[in-house]
Amino acid sequence: MTKPPILFASFAVSLIASAALAAAPPADDFGDRFTGKTLRFDYFHSGTKGEERISLDEVRLEGEWPGSRRRLVDELGLGSYLFEVVDAATDRAIFSRGFDGIFGEWQTTGEAAARTWRTFHESQRFPEPRGDVRLVLKRRTALDRLETIFAQPFRSTEQRVNRSPREPRGTVSAVFQNGDSATKLDLLVMGDGYTTGEQDKFHGDTRRLVAILFDTEPFRSRRMDFNVWSVHVAAAASGISDPRRGRWLDSPLGFRSNAFGIDRYALSNENRAIHDAAAAAPHDSLVVITNTSKHAGGGIYNLWANAPADSPTAAYVFVHELGHSLAGLADEYYSADVAYLPTQRPVEPISPNVTALADPAKLKWRELVSPGTPLPTPWNQAAYDRVMNDHQTKIRELEARAASTEEIQARYRDLKVAAGPLLAAEQFAGKIGAFEGASYQAHGLFRPELDCIMFSQNRGAFCRVCTQAIERAIRQHGE
Repeated sequence: MTKPPILFASFAVSLIASAALAAAPPADDFGDRFTGKTLRFDYFHSGTKGEERISLDEVRLEGEWPGSRRRLVDELGLGSYLFEVVDAATDRAIFSRGFDGIFGEWQTTGEAAARTWRTFHESQRFPEPRGDVRLVLKRRTALDRLETIFAQPFRSTEQRVNRSPREPRGTVSAVFQNGDSATKLDLLVMGDGYTTGEQDKFHGDTRRLVAILFDTEPFRSRRMDFNVWSVHVAAAASGISDPRRGRWLDSPLGFRSNAFGIDRYALSNENRAIHDAAAAAPHDSLVVITNTSKHAGGGIYNLWANAPADSPTAAYVFVHELGHSLAGLADEYYSADVAYLPTQRPVEPISPNVTALADPAKLKWRELVSPGTPLPTPWNQAAYDRVMNDHQTKIRELEARAASTEEIQARYRDLKVAAGPLLAAEQFAGKIGAFEGASYQAHGLFRPELDCIMFSQNRGAFCRVCTQAIERAIRQHGE
């Protein structure tokens, strides 16, 4: 689960990516521009639905820069926000990354619409520049514009950069390595809610879920492009907080279910603790496994993904949420409860796997559409919705009375058994088209295939559109 994507004109992705490529510095001058170290820009992000403010916390020295030394400027054009390091002498971005954050999600909730003011801690990591730069944060608007919301001159030799040495907050292990971090995507798995005595369990859970990920395309074919690390951070008690059931634990990374009032959504507001622990290992992408059997996870683009280790749905959630955090994929389902206020008039989403289909001739994945497939693509949505609504009503009732994890999991299993055959029997099952119902809206938004890991638990594979988006993200980080 992740936030509804910020919406843009249909050509946004290609224009932003083209602009980034045009502005990119030469690929062979990394050593001239950067020291090779990693800095972390920590800040506070505050506001309501209609306003936001950024204030600097600190800039923190981490370890060696683990990311690509060639693809430094964002090429994907995804995310509600863009972070840039701008060279002061040339006024050109020498590093940039699109991203989403918890603040951006919270802005779409009823609490933010009521003008309640809240603050979230956020971080952006970047290679340490040698010269004078500006640190810039921009927000993408509904008019396909990048508006600056923060800009501040920065010189890495300033005394305010926190260079104090820190002991690792956890135990680092290599799950597997395929080469230099500069030419690989470093995936870091951390655990929350694992005690010292459960370290072996954490490593076993990590190996199991990582094996499932790399048995799923395109990760299976691109395994050699990855290094995978793990960090065990010891907890005082086993498990994470479950507020709806009155269970509160001081887990080291702060993950808890019932985020924004959604029982199956798990988040953490302990951003600094997460990044301090992650700094112990190289990482381009971060996933946290929580020591719980409850079906609750989350994923936010270029922030982190999280999944429950012991839920029967763990394998699905682990892979699904990484689709959000690594590749900026949107949720394709539309019938489950979410905290976000509905979009009244859908326009073209920036997410690569959802479209408003304003002009079928300009469909963003038109080159993948199966021959003879009509756009929009017909399917028996009414029959599917009847099954989904019946099961979702029962799940809501179970969650409202804080039913046991086993009861809720049984209902999810029943839903999978009931819905899978309906999708598989459709005329255009397995075809690329434009199927109505996506991104929490039953009408007005469309997904590429009837089923996908981003749509349901019925199919253990990404559709071809999502697969392409994941491969683009792998190249951004690992080349």
